[in-house]
Amino acid sequence: MEDSFEPMVDLSAARSIAEACTIEWEVELGPPFALSNASFVASVGEDRVIKVPWGGDDESLHEGDALQLWGGDGAVRLLRRAGTALLEERAVPGDDLSQLAEHEATAIAVELVLRLWRPATAPFRPVGPEVSRWLDEAEREGSELVPLARELFEEVGGGADWLVHGDFHHHNILRAGNRYLAIDPKPYLADREYDVPSFLWNPLDNRLENRAKTERRVHAFAAAGLDEFKIRAWTVIRGSYLRTDPLYVEPLRALVA
Repeated sequence: MEDSFEPMVDLSAARSIAEACTIEWEVELGPPFALSNASFVASVGEDRVIKVPWGGDDESLHEGDALQLWGGDGAVRLLRRAGTALLEERAVPGDDLSQLAEHEATAIAVELVLRLWRPATAPFRPVGPEVSRWLDEAEREGSELVPLARELFEEVGGGADWLVHGDFHHHNILRAGNRYLAIDPKPYLADREYDVPSFLWNPLDNRLENRAKTERRVHAFAAAGLDEFKIRAWTVIRGSYLRTDPLYVEPLRALVA
């Protein structure tokens, strides 16, 4: 989709950076993608995209570093960078994982994320301090799950041994030829289990109402070597500030009941 672009934030500065970079790199800037509402993301020819995050997007600070580390293994390849501007491989045809049957989508996701998780240190940041801040914000906004989330966060601790994608879900896993690649990382150092919750509550219309499906997904990731309790705990922790709609409260509680 490349029309009806209505960003959630002011992307005029990001667009100006993209325009300047494409002039310097002598490439043609195409139209922005409609669903990219927190970064300016536009096509550059048929097989590349340029991405410039909104100035207030701290979570994407080390996206370029993560893509460079992965080197095209499991994620789109970083081709060039200048400051915050990233020129990336474009996943073509680009249909996402939500188009596949449940079992197939989960199997692909597990295989893919196992390649993305890498032991890493600087420049990547531990997510623990950020989680504490996000929980504080959620508490001020009245999130019902924060007390339970704090207990679980205290129990699982703030592991920082692995580079994680940070926003791993169906709509950020795109088909590129005969394989699938991840896009749009929000990389941090964390437990590997930190990456699973966003997959559990996607695609976008998923409200965790299908307990059996959620459990099958949890078990698929656990079978790949993850700690099942940490998957469940991190889903409640992250859900307390990312899925605050009342419809999610009981399904999230049930994961650790």
